[in-house]
Amino acid sequence: MKFGLFGSAQAKRGGPDVDSAQGFREYVDYAIEAEALGYDSIFVVEHHFTGYGQVSASLNLLTWVAAKTKTLRLGTAVMVLPWHNPVLLAEQAATLDLLSGGRLDFGVGKGYRHNEFASFRIPMSEAEERFEESLAIIVKSWTSEERFSYHGKFWQYDDIIVEPPTAQDPHPPIWMGAGSPGSIAKVAKRGANVMFDQFATIEMIGERLDIFRKACAEIGRPFDPMQVAVARAVYVAKDEADKQRALDQRLEAQKRTHELAQAPDGSNKSTMMTFADLRSASDESALFGTPDEIAEKLERLRKLGVEHVLINNPNQARDSLRRFSRDLMPAFGAGPKIRAVG
Repeated sequence: MKFGLFGSAQAKRGGPDVDSAQGFREYVDYAIEAEALGYDSIFVVEHHFTGYGQVSASLNLLTWVAAKTKTLRLGTAVMVLPWHNPVLLAEQAATLDLLSGGRLDFGVGKGYRHNEFASFRIPMSEAEERFEESLAIIVKSWTSEERFSYHGKFWQYDDIIVEPPTAQDPHPPIWMGAGSPGSIAKVAKRGANVMFDQFATIEMIGERLDIFRKACAEIGRPFDPMQVAVARAVYVAKDEADKQRALDQRLEAQKRTHELAQAPDGSNKSTMMTFADLRSASDESALFGTPDEIAEKLERLRKLGVEHVLINNPNQARDSLRRFSRDLMPAFGAGPKIRAVG
């Protein structure tokens, strides 16, 4: 199996006595150690206007990580296309791919948090159309060797050629999150890689993986398990009390995220947190517990065909990161590529 990291740094606003960059620096150090411990990739979220300092400029942060690492894949999970000028985004992503030696994994999505769309003054009803138009422009920007013009519903460009070129040919892998059967099949038909969210149960992951596999077969696309990433919250606990404390903290974080995502009238159905019992969902989906408890869940995932897991490690807990690398990764064929630090 292959293990990467999924999550977010925090860089809070504050007065003269607050170092807002400290959260970013700690995250970069976390990524450096993760590479040494044998983790394959790091996928960074994009969010805005949270009030608690989630990453807003993913490519900027990943560029710094790229400069400090050698083999770590650099993923976005995800860039929310409706909020960005697609040509400028294509240029920025290509620059990161080029400078990192072709290590960018370009995860994209249409967004799901009501507060972000409302604050940008972009109707959520336009998200799908904006996403499709932007992605088409980005791919054309990366693959066109000639100047082109584009006149769409939301974006218009005349006589452009995007520079620099990407290092990866024809462009960085494109990743998309998907959950419904239709959206999963659509990702397969696009030729994109798929991400399954951290809140889905193991049984649901198996069902989604089967849909993706069948959709690939229908179009003659070879199925590659490394083109499917399953996000899981992970915490290697010291004991049962430590595990329960971590689960409580996870539930609080889920509720906070849900409140940001939900519309005032409760009409937003795209929040991912659709479970009636969040505690039950966390107990089933999250890899919290002793190494033996976590290994049992990982083995269940592997038997379903999952080979690529992205770990969401609460608060970038270094002890948990190290314990997972030491006590679990070797049993699943993963481990350090270079000597670990710390």
